[in-house]
Amino acid sequence: MDVLHPQLRSHKETGRQWPVLVWRAGEPLRTIASAPHGGGLGLRRWVINAQVPSSYSRRDPDHHLRKLGVSCGLPGRGVGMLTAADVRSVRCEADGGVSVAATVGLGHPTWAAAPEVAGSVPVVGTINLVVFVPECLSEAALVNAVGTATEAKAQALWELGVPATGTASDAACIACPDAGRPALFGGPRSQWGARLARAVHAAVLEGARDAARAGG
Repeated sequence: MDVLHPQLRSHKETGRQWPVLVWRAGEPLRTIASAPHGGGLGLRRWVINAQVPSSYSRRDPDHHLRKLGVSCGLPGRGVGMLTAADVRSVRCEADGGVSVAATVGLGHPTWAAAPEVAGSVPVVGTINLVVFVPECLSEAALVNAVGTATEAKAQALWELGVPATGTASDAACIACPDAGRPALFGGPRSQWGARLARAVHAAVLEGARDAARAGG
């Protein structure tokens, strides 16, 4: 899967066309994802990151993304994410074989340990990460890598002075081959975790700068 060069497609929502980023894998990849479609641990063949309006209020994002995958001609099981950020402004970075694509919007930043508030939070994630690690990772290492990616994202926001650790509904997908002896660690000082952290940090840093210049 070439994370650095996703295909740009489109889909129809609320009477207009919206862009969607599509990644295809030649062979099923071992993934961990927090996405509304294809989340959890499993083997996946594709990833999509679809832009939708900020007013998006559908309560069936899993079904919506599954249909979108079919309309894009994507076979098998995949991962689907939604965002209100402009996916055409995707920021791609690589470090030592690890590649990262980030779409960043700062319309609804929040602290992870924020006080409880009444009402609903936005359902559309605005900082989405797609990560490819070229070596097989164990399930524990994949979980570890999610934490590493989140720390790197928060570090980038902190360095830019953004008063938040992310948004209320960020999503991430980390993928790796399903063959070979699995690496056991994905923390920030492990071989692959360190490379992942640097690539995520760089992608989110540049994406956040773009979003700030664009006003959100």
